[in-house]
Amino acid sequence: MTAHSNLVLELPEQKTVFSPEELSLIDRRNIPKHIAIIMDGNRRWAKREGLPSMMGHWEGAEVLTEVVRSASELGVKTVTVYAFSTENWIRPEPEIEALMNIFELNLLRKKEQMVRDGIRLDAIGNLSRLPEKVQNAFLQTKKATEHCNKINLVLAMNYGSRDEIKRALKKIVEDKIPSEQITEELIEKYLDTSRWGDPDLLIRTSGELRISNFLLWQISYAEIYVTDVLWPNFSPRYLYEAVLAYQRRKRRLGGSEI
Repeated sequence: MTAHSNLVLELPEQKTVFSPEELSLIDRRNIPKHIAIIMDGNRRWAKREGLPSMMGHWEGAEVLTEVVRSASELGVKTVTVYAFSTENWIRPEPEIEALMNIFELNLLRKKEQMVRDGIRLDAIGNLSRLPEKVQNAFLQTKKATEHCNKINLVLAMNYGSRDEIKRALKKIVEDKIPSEQITEELIEKYLDTSRWGDPDLLIRTSGELRISNFLLWQISYAEIYVTDVLWPNFSPRYLYEAVLAYQRRKRRLGGSEI
């Protein structure tokens, strides 16, 4: 599977995702401004459907488009998704190559739709290890969407939280910052996510009860929502339910309950 410059882009007419009745149940004063998502279950979905595993990743990429657009409609400002971890390199080489092809193709084919939907693309992680074709596709789409201001879509690619913290600490040492000046606030400025702040809500699909080395520092006080739904089946309806569940909780952020 390779990307072609003459791809015909199918851009469906943008429609409202949620009904006025549904939106009336959402407390606009209590929207999670930053949602992080561990998109798990692509391969299991493909196996259940009797399809090659890569079709699960392809379907997962399609789902992401709708989920981000629906998040924007709810008033979410940033969605950060776990696209490819530092540990994923241990997967079989043909699977990795197919995944990289999917990244390249979807970054290019979704570019115009992202512009149309006001989605600004960015990334966290060490992108230098990604194939040049993926880096180029990402930079091209990032540049095309840099003026968009409805919602940020942040792809965690070749990302691992331990690696992120290690890179941040190395940079602090390189900058020769005295130990007495090292605070939590300073460390946060050196993390990949410094521009968007910490997530308010972490969603994990497929029912797994693990963090999987994702945003370990940043989710210290995030609300965690786990659903058994596999990522390719995660529709805007499930995002809506996650936000409602978030709003039913009382966030104490380390303080006592009143």
